[in-house]
Amino acid sequence: MPRRAREKHCEAIYHIICRSVSEVMLFREDADKDFYLGRLKRAADKYKCSIYSYCLLDNHLHIQLDPKGYDISKFMHSVNTSYVIYYNKKYKRHGHVFQGRFQSRILNSDRYNLVVSAYIHMNPKDVKGMAGREEHYKYSSYGVYLGLRKDTLKILDTSFITGLVCTEPVSRVTKKFAERYREFVKKEMSYGNINELKDRELKESGGDRGEINTRRKMINREISPSKVMFYVSSRLKMPEREVLSMGRDKKGKEIRAFVAYMLRVLCGLGYRQICEILFGISESGCSLICEKGYELINTGGRIYRNIFNEMIGLQTA
Repeated sequence: MPRRAREKHCEAIYHIICRSVSEVMLFREDADKDFYLGRLKRAADKYKCSIYSYCLLDNHLHIQLDPKGYDISKFMHSVNTSYVIYYNKKYKRHGHVFQGRFQSRILNSDRYNLVVSAYIHMNPKDVKGMAGREEHYKYSSYGVYLGLRKDTLKILDTSFITGLVCTEPVSRVTKKFAERYREFVKKEMSYGNINELKDRELKESGGDRGEINTRRKMINREISPSKVMFYVSSRLKMPEREVLSMGRDKKGKEIRAFVAYMLRVLCGLGYRQICEILFGISESGCSLICEKGYELINTGGRIYRNIFNEMIGLQTA
């Protein structure tokens, strides 16, 4: 019997849950959690997504993810695959680490987003010594929201949750937000069973097919490849055919890597589709080429960063 297709929406925020296979601890030590958060941060930067809340426990994890139109399956595959490679190499094992595919649920209202944020942040209640002190759990974003801990990785986008609790400008409500948010979490937890709370909110918000919050800044991920090629070639002042078939010198490799990354992030193309557009790139090497394109934007010449930011600006809704 075929498994049910994952429900997706181009403007949705998601609650993501990943669990380990029964005989494996997903995180054996803090260094494993640190590595996973690092990969999560990199993926969020690479694909221009936002993380609103997270909690990493020994055998499962929760993420409140705003992909801003990017495909969540591609996002989570990027993060989890890199973690599996790290984990199996470190512990000299092979095989699955995660229990099947990740779970996802669309958060279709502001209230539902707040409830799930509270739910995620209260998960450490069953960790030894954390009951009633959940905000002090190191691998949860709760302490960051309450101002008890710095977001050293800069992994969180706190503006969305903060804006749901306080209407004043963020720069003036940090302390007020922390007080209000702590009270909200305590109030919601008074229901006792957090799963019942989440299910109740899902029912009240109309289920997964309710109205999607569209107040956030979104990115159009369905730009045509031809539009990307035209814009890049015009900014680089070179014919499109040359961009498509650049040589193997350093400059040519840079341009091809940059274009491949643009096609991946802004057009949502898979590696095979990118190979069909850019001549001379193998599917197996396309992932590495896209990584190179990402690095160029962050550490390469200013021209690549400017072109990418211009495209994001042109296509942001």
